[in-house]
Amino acid sequence: MKGRRPELKKAMTILYKVHNNLYVNLTNRCSSSCVFCLRHNGDSVVKGGDSLWLTREPSAKEVKAEFERFDMDDFDEVVFCGYGEPAERIDVLLEVAAFVKEKYNKPVRINTNGQGNLINGRDIVPELKGLVDTVSISLNTPNKDKYHELVRSEFGEKAFDAMLDFARESKKYVPNVILSTVATTITKEEEEECKKICDELGVTYRIRPFEEGK
Repeated sequence: MKGRRPELKKAMTILYKVHNNLYVNLTNRCSSSCVFCLRHNGDSVVKGGDSLWLTREPSAKEVKAEFERFDMDDFDEVVFCGYGEPAERIDVLLEVAAFVKEKYNKPVRINTNGQGNLINGRDIVPELKGLVDTVSISLNTPNKDKYHELVRSEFGEKAFDAMLDFARESKKYVPNVILSTVATTITKEEEEECKKICDELGVTYRIRPFEEGK
């Protein structure tokens, strides 16, 4: 698989905590192999944390059962974001999101590369309505050619436009849509161009910190 190093250990860490949020780890699969992705450097998002490389993909039933291990009053938000692209398992994601909404009434966010429609071969955005409160999409760069170099999507050059279309469509069904870049990976001028793209789309621009896997 792209970006995977053979020495990384496997585990079945389905849910994990980061700050005040509970994260859902559904898959190792991803249609991208971003040059700055923290999973190239380690198997956890925090030093000494459990490995996020899954031994196998959990079922929706298994994911829902994992929530019983946590006091959900401790968390502000449930975030679908692991060591793979959550849209790779959109059906499981939607089932678990509905469960979270019904049982815990928590805000739900998806961190995604925005290639979900290409991955699934259909428009998945309308299916997010009522289940997802925030979609955070990795923009990474304002330049289509550089995007291809940075992200290295299996869908090639069409991934950039598909990602922007995903953000544009998400505005129709999801209350909060964010496009993000990673600090230190592009210039300040490029960040300004990214902000212009976000302004034109009517979405929020966020510069997220660079993280090194441990």
